[in-house]
Amino acid sequence: MSDHAKLGAPLPNWTPPAPPDGRPLDGASVRLERMDPDTHAGDLHRAYSGHDGLWSYLPYGPFPSAAGYHRWAKETATGPDPLFYVLRDRATGHCGGVASYLRITPAAGSIEVGHICLAPEIARSRVWTEGMFLMMQHAFDLGYRRYEWKCNALNLASRRAAQRLGFSYEGTFRQMSVVKGRNRDTAWFSVIDAEWGALREAFAAWLAPSNFDARGRQRERLSDLTRLVRAGSDPAL
Repeated sequence: MSDHAKLGAPLPNWTPPAPPDGRPLDGASVRLERMDPDTHAGDLHRAYSGHDGLWSYLPYGPFPSAAGYHRWAKETATGPDPLFYVLRDRATGHCGGVASYLRITPAAGSIEVGHICLAPEIARSRVWTEGMFLMMQHAFDLGYRRYEWKCNALNLASRRAAQRLGFSYEGTFRQMSVVKGRNRDTAWFSVIDAEWGALREAFAAWLAPSNFDARGRQRERLSDLTRLVRAGSDPAL
């Protein structure tokens, strides 16, 4: 048996990437801004109000008041890991959701996207899809080898979203944690650098203006474009 087979492929040119620095990420429909509670918390709370189900699978929330959300954001969402971004809809100027980089591990070339919470005004839209694309692109541009997505195994909406975005299902870790007093099994997904070129082309094709009709309806589904890139499909879907 070769050393390659016994020990894994050598990486002679591997250099650990830098951690993300929170710079703005700009797209056609969305601008991602590093979380600033004084700037963003009020508008985010407005977008989330009346939609308490958004917090069902997150370890915090809901937040009855803007002051409570602002306090949580100051205490939790302003550090380097997790590094929170706010998704600002360019068409309306409003903040409609958040996502973060977390478990940032340059030595392994691994980084995760999580803490995703999207208000209905941007969910299932080009705004959030382009936001996810921009965060993935930035991670691979920095030199990360592995981009992760993890979610409660019962959260089928999150599992569908991961697969739509081109993440490959890797398995479910049983009894991984306790969240809000309940067991959590965690489903794991990833994209690796070898897949990124083809996946970037899939996103470019989906985000192209020609992929949408005059009413903004997609002509081709992103899930159809990413299907051939994914290394594994989620058996729960």
